[in-house]
Amino acid sequence: MSRNTDLLLTAIAPAIWGSTYIVTTEFLPAGYPLTVALLRALPAGLLLLLLVRQLPQGIWWARVLVLGALNFSVFWWLLFVAAYRLPGGVAATVGAIQPLIVILLARALLGSPIRPLAIVAALAGMAGVALLILTPNAALDPIGIAAGLAGAVSMAAGTVLSRRWQPPVSPLTFTAWQLTAGGLLLLPVALLQEPSLPSLTMSNLLGLAWLGLIGAALTYILWFRGIAKLEPSVVSPLGFLSPMTAVILGWSVLGQSLSAAQILGMVVVLGSVWLSQRPQQAKPAPAKLATA
Repeated sequence: MSRNTDLLLTAIAPAIWGSTYIVTTEFLPAGYPLTVALLRALPAGLLLLLLVRQLPQGIWWARVLVLGALNFSVFWWLLFVAAYRLPGGVAATVGAIQPLIVILLARALLGSPIRPLAIVAALAGMAGVALLILTPNAALDPIGIAAGLAGAVSMAAGTVLSRRWQPPVSPLTFTAWQLTAGGLLLLPVALLQEPSLPSLTMSNLLGLAWLGLIGAALTYILWFRGIAKLEPSVVSPLGFLSPMTAVILGWSVLGQSLSAAQILGMVVVLGSVWLSQRPQQAKPAPAKLATA
């Protein structure tokens, strides 16, 4: 399978993640972020476990717990803290620093070279996200900013460690393990921090099914497959597609306005994603001196 095909399949994941906001606000009861995160991860993980019928062995029990925490339970918890304490535009812009953190962690943990193009692409992507969703009167909250940064570090670390700890199983099995671990880690927190859910309507159930089966199971299979085949610094900037998809869905489905700045932001985001995929040109070899 070609590299472009791997990139396109991996890009499907953040594009679908962009639907999370509209599904959450339009189909799910408000005020239960941890419970929704739990119901997004655990049922999907258990369903995939039933399909693969394979459990971790040896050191992989500990690794799966670490990755399940970094990629799901800790990341989603910090994401919700940031979302509640910051305007959506600020939270997403802070989270957009993740590709830059991935570049630094990949250098430290994998020995990956730091490509100047990747740095430029990461900074351009952050600027594009800011144009997409940041408003001039956005208020800043120190705890919210800290949570957003910590969440970006959490998923960046999960991305790089998923690459370093290449699992001896398929992406399907790897996703099943991590979703289940992340859901189990969220379970006590959700039970202690939030009240019981009200009776769920058919609309609520459809929203949860989308977030769990499509927004978690399918997307993370594609995401972890991409991490296994591509460098983390190549995969991570694809996450810029998520806020762009959210803005497009808000405009097309909810009738939200689309400004010239947001259109420019989309162009910048797409440009940054394209730039991040450009190979670093090798330096030409020094010319040999002619000998008599």
